[in-house]
Amino acid sequence: MKYNDLKVEKNTRPSRKGRGISAGQGKTAGRGTKGQKARTGHRKMPAGFMGGQRAIMQAVPKLKGFKSFHPKAEVVYTDRLNELKGKIDNYVLADKSLISSPFVKVKIITRGELTAKIDLETQFASKTAIEAIKKAGGSFKQVSILKRPEKKEK
Repeated sequence: MKYNDLKVEKNTRPSRKGRGISAGQGKTAGRGTKGQKARTGHRKMPAGFMGGQRAIMQAVPKLKGFKSFHPKAEVVYTDRLNELKGKIDNYVLADKSLISSPFVKVKIITRGELTAKIDLETQFASKTAIEAIKKAGGSFKQVSILKRPEKKEK
């Protein structure tokens, strides 16, 4: 052990401000004179407070509209289902490029005439679309949204 290796903490007490003239930090205690920052409790101002002027959050213009984190369902029309046969689900619709991915919400909406007999398994369908599917001899089953397969880490 050497003298310069010693870990010694200084032995001074914290300064006691505002305790008279001879204490070195008396009277204003290093806060200057007058003003909001010289008063007690000045640190308890709310975030964005600008001395009674309008706060920065109120002064800055806001963006218009509202962005939802819930993506809307992709729409497939019944007349586009005439090309398909048999059991139809999100994978088949994505294969035929009627939707962007098999892992999105899908809603079937009536447009035109449906002639193909199909067994449809999607998330949503309008009442008239379900009637059109049943009229053509098919069936509709509501299923939940397909989950993306989890990536396996190496």
